[in-house]
Amino acid sequence: MNKRLNKLRAFLTAKNIDSIVVAKTENVRYISGFTGDSATLVITAKHAFLITDSRYTEQAAAEANGFVIAEQKDGLLTKTAETLSELSCRKVGFEGNAVIFDDWRILTAKAKTAEFVPVKIDSLREAKDEGEIALIKEACAIADAAFADVLNFLRPGITENDVAVHLEYFMRQKGSERPAFTTIVASGVRGSMPHATATNKLIKNGEFVTMDFGAVYGGYCSDITRTVVVGKADVRQKEIYAVTLKAQLAGLAALSADKSGIEVDKAARDSMGQYAAYFGHSLGHGVGLEIHENPRLSQKSKCEHLPVNAVVTVEPGIYIPQWGGVRIEDTTHVTATGCRRLTLSPKELIEIC
Repeated sequence: MNKRLNKLRAFLTAKNIDSIVVAKTENVRYISGFTGDSATLVITAKHAFLITDSRYTEQAAAEANGFVIAEQKDGLLTKTAETLSELSCRKVGFEGNAVIFDDWRILTAKAKTAEFVPVKIDSLREAKDEGEIALIKEACAIADAAFADVLNFLRPGITENDVAVHLEYFMRQKGSERPAFTTIVASGVRGSMPHATATNKLIKNGEFVTMDFGAVYGGYCSDITRTVVVGKADVRQKEIYAVTLKAQLAGLAALSADKSGIEVDKAARDSMGQYAAYFGHSLGHGVGLEIHENPRLSQKSKCEHLPVNAVVTVEPGIYIPQWGGVRIEDTTHVTATGCRRLTLSPKELIEIC
């Protein structure tokens, strides 16, 4: 945590501000180690305050080593503003992408001598340290085990919800804290909707079933998608699956720390030929304390060089209305010379007969 606090203080110096209010839950956790909610951090060059209420003061004292724990009794933002005033903070950064307008008004009204400057600190989390990568790797292992298990459960006549519940229950048994996001199970024609969460639709013989799910371990997420056939695949299903897999492998082959997000996306997209028209979303996104974070792999990515030790997904898909779809996704660790997969489930077309 000291290294992360020092990174944030270097950020303050670079931005020419004397202090910052950290309010986004994931950033509070990243900087301080505090795993609860309803908290802010006030950081200066010499001071580190964690402000919360009586529900969390004992927990915060145990988790946020090196922080002064300040208990708020009249409102979190009121205490935050009081702390800024007590520290004589003049130019204060605040997370413009996390602090809502009403909260900003309270802060500026109560810390009247401070000038508030919007900043974004999420970039500090893009390159993962060894501990973070180890936690993500464990979350990926839980998801891989869940996929192996669900193959023995899938069959015609069960619902998409049955599959989602089975995946989530298994992952909780294996140590996941919660699902990393709302589990996606899309069968048959519903596969054309990339974010089709599970319903009571019955799975039929001969249908594709796309499952997009993830575990959370130590606060860190995993993200995996696999598409299988319940029954025997027909010629078109085999063709579209093969194109999707080719694109996913092309994305993985292009992924390294010397590439831009646009370049990696293009490598996968260009391999799809005519089917690229049915691939509407980006190729991938960062994964960590949030399921979707920077850096991004997309046609509009602002990432010119992927950082070493970033963790990103590679997830091309083909979605054809009134027919269905295929998506294949891995969570990957970006290295200086390439990438290594953290989700290791098999990717050849699986037919469950």
